[in-house]
Amino acid sequence: MIYGLGMIESGITFDYGQLVLDAEFARMIKHTVRGFAVDDRSIAVDAIKEIGPGGNFLMHETTFDGMRLQSDPVLLDRKTRSVWEEAGSPSAYDRAMEKVRWILENHEPEPLAPEVLAGIRAIVVETEKELGISD
Repeated sequence: MIYGLGMIESGITFDYGQLVLDAEFARMIKHTVRGFAVDDRSIAVDAIKEIGPGGNFLMHETTFDGMRLQSDPVLLDRKTRSVWEEAGSPSAYDRAMEKVRWILENHEPEPLAPEVLAGIRAIVVETEKELGISD
């Protein structure tokens, strides 16, 4: 169970940037927990035989294929330090807040079904009556 996304200060405070970062971490955890195949192809037995000791495994197609199966983080920066510095050295939190601002400006949630809205409204009306807020 993944719990507490976006919570800081023992859950006293909620932070949108932390929520976006935590969602990224949760995606990576779920990717890992799903597991992965361990077979001749995934451990590249044929490529190891083909390339041999001292060969260049990084440029082999099986390495590239295997890399594509890895998690694909959006906010965590895997660029070289020089490229990161040239981009202004933004922290993961800076990138998360940029995504938060984009979401707040652009996200359009799908409307709830009328029966769902009616159910929610019924709960509100009943609670208001119980609390003496309405008749």
